Amino acid sequence: MEYAPSDAPAFHDLLTARPRLTDLVLAPDGSRLIASVQSIDVEGTKYVPTLWEVDPSGERHPRLVDGSGQGDLAPAFAADGRLLFLSAREIEASGTKVFDTKVVDTKASDTKASGASGDTRSVALWALSEHGETEQIAHHPGGVTAFTVARGAGTVAYTAGLLPGAADVETHARLLDDRHGAKVNAILYGATSARAWGIDLGPGEPHTFVLRPDGGPVDAGSQGLAGTGDMALSPDGSLVAYTRAATSRAPDTNTVVIADAVTGAERRTLSRPGHQYYRPVFTADGSRLVCQRQREETYDTEWTVTHVAFDLDSGEETDLLPEFDDWPWPGPAVCSPVPGDATVWFTGDERGHCPVFRRDADGTVTRLTASGAHASLCVSPDGSTLYALHCTIDSPPRVVRLDATMADQHPTFLKAPGGLGPLGPLPGTVTEVHTRADDGFPLRAWLALPEGASAERPAPLIVVPHGGPQASWNTWTWQWNPWPFAARGYAVLLPDPALSTGYGQRMQERGRGQYGGQPYRDLIALTDAALAREDLDADRTGLAGWSYGGYLANWTATRTDRFKAIVTHAGMWNLESFHNDTDMHAYFQKIFGDPRTRRERYEANSPHLDVARVTTPMLIVHGGKDYRVPVGQALALHNDLQKVGVPVRFLYFPDESHGIGAPNHLRIMYETVLNFFDHHVVGREWKRPALL
Repeated sequence: MEYAPSDAPAFHDLLTARPRLTDLVLAPDGSRLIASVQSIDVEGTKYVPTLWEVDPSGERHPRLVDGSGQGDLAPAFAADGRLLFLSAREIEASGTKVFDTKVVDTKASDTKASGASGDTRSVALWALSEHGETEQIAHHPGGVTAFTVARGAGTVAYTAGLLPGAADVETHARLLDDRHGAKVNAILYGATSARAWGIDLGPGEPHTFVLRPDGGPVDAGSQGLAGTGDMALSPDGSLVAYTRAATSRAPDTNTVVIADAVTGAERRTLSRPGHQYYRPVFTADGSRLVCQRQREETYDTEWTVTHVAFDLDSGEETDLLPEFDDWPWPGPAVCSPVPGDATVWFTGDERGHCPVFRRDADGTVTRLTASGAHASLCVSPDGSTLYALHCTIDSPPRVVRLDATMADQHPTFLKAPGGLGPLGPLPGTVTEVHTRADDGFPLRAWLALPEGASAERPAPLIVVPHGGPQASWNTWTWQWNPWPFAARGYAVLLPDPALSTGYGQRMQERGRGQYGGQPYRDLIALTDAALAREDLDADRTGLAGWSYGGYLANWTATRTDRFKAIVTHAGMWNLESFHNDTDMHAYFQKIFGDPRTRRERYEANSPHLDVARVTTPMLIVHGGKDYRVPVGQALALHNDLQKVGVPVRFLYFPDESHGIGAPNHLRIMYETVLNFFDHHVVGREWKRPALL
């Protein structure tokens, strides 16, 4: 007897309603551990963060931080133990200290003097004592977007914009008021990026400002229009480091700037042609700066990532992981807080997991965790204990404690904030699928199996390639989570094909320049291996993908009719038109070449050229504010499929970006996709979602 999807309550409603744990920070003395928790707002249209305190010992129950409210985000501890965070909360009528161009009383009637431009709701930097007393410590006209603190001093650095023609904050505030009064939101671009993800860049250019306890903010320099807010302060607060975005003249090279935190004067700039640096962090003695260094894929070279350390006196750069090429993607570095200790901890993709690693001063690298994916690493003041967020394919993020030295350990789970305990019984189990590619390379994938699947009742299968393509199925995800599908009775294969991270440089070499080549063949090989199982039904299969996975869905539709239905979310269709429209124009041209002079890879990899071969019913999902893969790709695919008579539906979210962020939209996406597969894969009557 075939295994059919059940009529159980919708698991995706439970999934989207669940609060999300996103950040973790530890106080300098190790006594307080703060987690950021996102919950659905009262209107049900967005996730709103709040701050929770978790007991590092695991004995006391977590509690909402005294004085924290909805909208408080990006927590960090100051050297004096106060909790800093960003928030758009209103300035209280009693008045608070505001550091813009000078210290002012917020009860004053002249809001321009404070740089508020009449807006007390823009995002500012706040401080919160352990007893719930709140103080606004930095406000900028137009808002603050990121900040960092000095571990051993009262210095804070933050990112905020300056409009063209503004040499200081006062001028910026006046220009901002002029634009507001004239109701102008136009932006004039030069030879710079105009967009990123779902955001229009500008009109202000991000700058790094340093705020010391003894004075107002000092402008330490521009981060470039596409600045990311990557910053670090030396432990004594004397130096600030930040990354300056790549330019149109050198799109593959950014710069690390080290500036005097008192005067803002540049001390040193660090760069390497063809490379970009991210996530700077000073060592505990302030003598070196550790960064991620990345060389993106080009026409002739594969993607590589490592950690490097810069000597601040000589500028000499040292690769901290020169022989560690068993996987290519180390995450942000966390340096030991003990002066003189050169230990660095980091996470990194490894064969379907994202373990914690420790690098000792002699270069020895030790894997500290046996399984799972980890993020938001924090280290205790003595360097003996780590705290992190831990999750797996079948378990959402939770707070854990780790020994900072023990190899291949299992973490200790701490008591979770309200609403963030175990999700409850999942509608299935997870296992692995292994096979070899056509070139002999070993491949693996996760497989989520629904309850009741057996040789007597084989389950239909949905194959879901990941985005990226430099990524891996190794963590819990809220979008394209496998468990709503398992709850409906589907098995879900989560393959890691060529270009996936966590399988060594060879995995990058195998897929370089051939988005639709080796990765597609790997996907099919893993699908065949999964369908060799007796508890899966090879006659009832579907495929769905997001971003690069959406591209693979489009490519698959032009190569085979083995799948009963295909869903493509934010996927590339016409590579030549995509190349000109995406916010990462320069990045993709490096991989595929200039289509006017070097057309081979466009012609070999663009699915739209083979639209006449598509016969599989398709559902297109796309956001109107997607600048990574602009919505024109979805419109072209929709039009092309209609021309050749392929059954097609188009689920359009005008206000969403490259992913689906709003909980109400996420529920609609899951419902539409599941109903689409129910109709085409298992033969149920099509059911249009009520709100559509």
